[in-house]
Amino acid sequence: MSSQIIPVDPFDCVVFGGSGDLAERKLLPALYHRQIEGQFLEPTRIIGASRSPLSDEEYRTFAREALRKHLKAGEYNDAEVEKFCERLFYVPVDAKSDLGWDKLKTHLEDGRDGVRVFYLAVAPSIFGAISEKIREHDLITEQTRIVVEKPIGRDLASALELNDTIGRVFHEEQIFRID
Repeated sequence: MSSQIIPVDPFDCVVFGGSGDLAERKLLPALYHRQIEGQFLEPTRIIGASRSPLSDEEYRTFAREALRKHLKAGEYNDAEVEKFCERLFYVPVDAKSDLGWDKLKTHLEDGRDGVRVFYLAVAPSIFGAISEKIREHDLITEQTRIVVEKPIGRDLASALELNDTIGRVFHEEQIFRID
């Protein structure tokens, strides 16, 4: 049986922790691979979000360096990397305050009503705070998804508490947990 790559409808993916280690080593290379496989339809956007005060172009430079460093030999293609970088944007956002959230909302609402994915590439201790800020700033639509990555909490009690916090904001079918 052979696998088949299926293009997905255009979407916005907001990566909280977008300038962090997980984004650099894993997420940006994985998203680049999805692009070169033809899985992204236009106008898919990837929006990095973190406290770092970066511009869109500085974030694109960060992504180019991450891809050079973390792709296997022969996978880095200048034309594909530039095409990938064209879909990258960056918004400085503080997960624990209101700084940057209005700019993120404006960025997401510029005439688009498709799928929104919030990927939490941050410490589990701020999953709840980010979820609540997403709700407070009215960023949730019917097509919103949230992705949380293991570890979800430090132990069973903290994992249950995080699941409850996220569950008060998002419906279960909107939550994707990655191990």
